Amino acid sequence: MQARLLKFWALLLGVLLLPALDGGAARADAIKIGHSTWVGYGPLYIAREKGFFKAHGVDVELVKVEKPTDRFPAMMAGKIDLIASTVDTALIYMKTADQFQYVVAIDDSNGGDGIVATKDIKTVADLKGKKVAFSQGSVSQFYLDVLLDKAGIKESDLTAVDMGPGDAGTAFVAGKVDAAVTWEPHLTKGKQSPNGHLLVDSSQTPGLITDVLIAEKDWVAKHKTELKAIVAAWNEAVAYYNAHPDESIAIMAKGVGGFLEDPKEFKETLTGIKFYGGAENKTFFGTKDKPGPLTTVVQQAIDIWTKHGKLQVKTTPVMLIDYEFVSG
Repeated sequence: MQARLLKFWALLLGVLLLPALDGGAARADAIKIGHSTWVGYGPLYIAREKGFFKAHGVDVELVKVEKPTDRFPAMMAGKIDLIASTVDTALIYMKTADQFQYVVAIDDSNGGDGIVATKDIKTVADLKGKKVAFSQGSVSQFYLDVLLDKAGIKESDLTAVDMGPGDAGTAFVAGKVDAAVTWEPHLTKGKQSPNGHLLVDSSQTPGLITDVLIAEKDWVAKHKTELKAIVAAWNEAVAYYNAHPDESIAIMAKGVGGFLEDPKEFKETLTGIKFYGGAENKTFFGTKDKPGPLTTVVQQAIDIWTKHGKLQVKTTPVMLIDYEFVSG
């Protein structure tokens, strides 16, 4: 009992102490968006630095929270308001069938994620019986399992090695595993290793690995004006990037920071994703009457995580997709 209490208070303390990106005191009225270190979230910093959030009448604070195991509890505790995360990840944390809402798509992995394998592994089906490293319960597992389903084999047909994407890529280069599900820059390092090659990447599965802004349903209902402003500012930031790529990359690299703080590294990693602006979001979301590709992605994620027993509740895409904010 005492051990459980200590664990609870440690978790609570960690949530309470989530740092603001700017390092200063959190602004009480600001909308707080939590995200990890990833190129896809770069336009949030364009929107901040170019004043697009303020121009649309909303105060936004960007908060780095690297792990989804920290981000989602923080949002449910009211410490952050929105989360930038992949479509599939949110499903694992839901306590009720419509607790979370997808309000706008941010980016699509377009070659930035994939599988590197030894050269004797020619197809996804050849992974059967092989030692494959990937992060369980993450988008890497979701991506792998979708590919395995298409190839007619199961995850149980592999020898799974649970590792984060970076460690998985490193283990592959070191010859400790036969294949690794990872992302850039580890994909490039893996395929350049002496016995390695790129088996498949996310450019062959458009829309499957997509980051979205996610909020709790109750919060969405009370903050529609602010959400419309955030989506408008996001779209303006993506348009600014398209018109001024070099300036934008410098802004994004500085803002996102971490292993991407070098603009050259940021630019190279950026080639593996595609930003979703206003037009792309309308197509990806579709409408309630004519759903777009997002519905298929959400259903795939539901099916995969249900199969692995990771969902706490039964849900459907229609319960999770909010079409209001991308409709214009």
